Amino acid sequence: MYKSFRQWFAPAKAIPQKSEEEIQTLYPKYRYRVLESTFIGYTVYYLTRNNFSPVSKEIGEALSYSKSDIGDILAVTAITYGIGKFFMGALSDRSNPKKFMAVGLLLTAILNFSFGFANHYWVHLILWGANGLVQGMGWPPSGRSLGHWFSVRERGTTFAFWNIAHNIGGGLVGVIASYAALKNGWQYAFFVPGVIALIESYIVFTRLVDTPQSVGLPPVEVYRNDFPPEEKEDHEKELTTKQLIVEQVLLNKYIWLFAIINFFVYIIRYSLIDWGPTYLKETKGTDLLGGGYSTLILEFGGIGSTILMGWVSDKFDGRRGMVSLLCIIPIFFAFVGIMLNPPGNIWIDYALFGLIGLFIYPPVMLLGVAGMDFTSKKAVGTAAGFIGLFGSLGRTTQGKGLAFLSTQYSWDVAIGAILVSTLIAIFLLIFSWNLRPRG
Repeated sequence: MYKSFRQWFAPAKAIPQKSEEEIQTLYPKYRYRVLESTFIGYTVYYLTRNNFSPVSKEIGEALSYSKSDIGDILAVTAITYGIGKFFMGALSDRSNPKKFMAVGLLLTAILNFSFGFANHYWVHLILWGANGLVQGMGWPPSGRSLGHWFSVRERGTTFAFWNIAHNIGGGLVGVIASYAALKNGWQYAFFVPGVIALIESYIVFTRLVDTPQSVGLPPVEVYRNDFPPEEKEDHEKELTTKQLIVEQVLLNKYIWLFAIINFFVYIIRYSLIDWGPTYLKETKGTDLLGGGYSTLILEFGGIGSTILMGWVSDKFDGRRGMVSLLCIIPIFFAFVGIMLNPPGNIWIDYALFGLIGLFIYPPVMLLGVAGMDFTSKKAVGTAAGFIGLFGSLGRTTQGKGLAFLSTQYSWDVAIGAILVSTLIAIFLLIFSWNLRPRG
């Protein structure tokens, strides 16, 4: 059974190459399909992952969950998501991405339905922890697909565009979950995204394709004449498990640097995603929909800047660290503004949320691209999973840490901890200032 399971998920085999005329006609069409399928698919993953936070206060009130209980659910989910992202990343490098991504969407839909029907804390903790694991089936196959269809010199711009799937999904989920809960009860914050994920699972399965060779096209390096120098002779060579995990990731000092930076970037990012709505409700007097709008503003604030900064990083010879550092600095002052802004000026808070979104999402995207720049395209999923694991550990830290600090001390102390994380991220990014892609 295990052998049959592995065979079904195995990468699609190469077929005879088509004529030059067909290659020139089909390559752009398939590149669009890959970009479209992974973009929409990952957007939907967000709808079924970040739908807990916008209604966490309402769930707590309905089921008598404390802020610590809510923090535990967030923390466990972040841990399982990080673990899932790493191990699913290694699996995705040896799998057909359309099957891998589609199955993940199916599983997260089932878990969302189950969460909505449950009303016991431990059941919710287990279900949402399991959801974190299967959410790890979203980004790695996307990165693998894009790595096979877009060359090194296209990565910054391509991934910048693709990365706004984070913002669209993250922005829409706050409004969808809040509105569904307001109209029908908190359960519908999980039922509605679950239905969307079921539909998208089928679409991904029918639209996404594996490598160019699996549809009779040459590797993208040949098509674009864009070879990383050290991989020109063996850019399509499959790697062993040891090469994937040990040589390409664990012994790669650059991957470690980007992973540690990602830890602190995720503390900054998810502090507002996980606790922003609750913070505004408790300290600034906003309501359920107002909290949902804050997430929308945060996420949509990063759309234009992500595309722009990806393009800028390409123009500066792939200096992703330099661009990330310049983006992180203004975030420090935005958090100071949120802390000092008194109740009654919610529009100022919204503006500052948007400013943070404007500057936090380019580094989120660029750190992932930087990881790809310093590893083989055959290890993209594994490298992305490792960097993502540290991001999830950062989310875990803030999930429990901010719950503790805001309960035992105050929200000002909690924001102070975010400011410290921002300063550490700035310090670490200094070491990546001059790093350029190996290719």
